[in-house]
Order: sequence, then C-alpha cells, then structure tokens
Amino acid sequence: MLLPPKVAQGIREGRVTLAFRRWRRPDVRPGSRFRTAVGVMEVEAIDSVDPLRITDEEAAAAGHPDADSVRRRLGGEANWPTYRIRLSWAGEDPRIALRTDDALTEDDVAAIDTRLERLDHASSHGPWTMATLALIGRRPRVRAPDLAAELGRQRDPFKIDVRKLKNLGLTISHEIGYELSPRGLAYLARTRRGRS
Repeated sequence: MLLPPKVAQGIREGRVTLAFRRWRRPDVRPGSRFRTAVGVMEVEAIDSVDPLRITDEEAAAAGHPDADSVRRRLGGEANWPTYRIRLSWAGEDPRIALRTDDALTEDDVAAIDTRLERLDHASSHGPWTMATLALIGRRPRVRAPDLAAELGRQRDPFKIDVRKLKNLGLTISHEIGYELSPRGLAYLARTRRGRS
C-alpha cells in the first residue's frame, strides 16, 4: 500500500490513523505490514464503506480537511468498493538496524553469498549483484540513471535490483544515488565472491 510521505509521517506521529482507498478488491489485510519512508506501518482493520457516509471526523483522521476532500481523491473506478483502512506505526524499518550490523560471522557471509547467488541465478539479464555492489562502492551518491547506463541497463529495472540489495542491508538509498552500508562494506571485505 502506497502512502504519501506526509501521511506516513502523520501515522508515525499518531495524528493520522485512517486511509481510504477505492479498490476492485483490498490490497491489504488486517495484520499485514509494509514499509514506508518513515518506518513500518501495520493494517489494524479494513472494512468497506459507502463514500457518501465518510464523516468529516474520519476525513481528519485520514489527514484531509473534510469528507469531500477524501471523496475527490479516491482513485480507481467509480463502481469499485471504497475501503476504510485503520493504520498504525509498527516501528522502524528493520533494514536500518541490519545495514549498520557489520560484525559478520562466517555464517552471515555464507548466507549473504547464497542470497546473492540466488538473485543472480533468477535474473533474466545474467549475474548482476557483485557488479552492482562494486559500482555503488566506486560511485556513491551518483544518480541511478548514470549508474544504470554504466552497466548498460535501464534505470527502472536497475533501481528494482538495488532495492533487493537494500533489503539485504547491503546498500543505503539517498535522495540522489546510493552508497554501500557498513554491512555491505564488511561483506565485500570478507566474501570470496567480492575478491573474485
């Protein structure tokens, strides 16, 4: 579930507790969690509502000035159901703690090796993980399109791949570009794959 950064920050601060979406069928379930720019959000409840019955109080809890504003911003097809989603902040993004953990054991290094080998094996464009890590290490905070071009790749698939490395705690995303995390640097220093 996508949330604008301002709404996600409101949920983190407890000012926003609801969201309204028009979907063919719900994209989330109670208990599901998802990451945002300000941490992990949890879906506490979801139910179908008549958009005409959304109150101004509910709109305020969703970060809108009034119910008409909510109705105007509902996306999707007009005949799709409207859902009221109760949300709460569930904590920091676990990748933040992971990326700072650079005290890697041999088992940690082997587990990362295995994960990267799987990503390479599943790729339709061939092995990419070590070349991407090396490039980010050489060129921190460089625009994604420039990095992708250096590898002969399109920007969007490249960014998706870098996100996979971020999920392993190996990279950090910035407003412009990326850099290797402490965990990523430690991994490259320790793995045989990084030296080959």
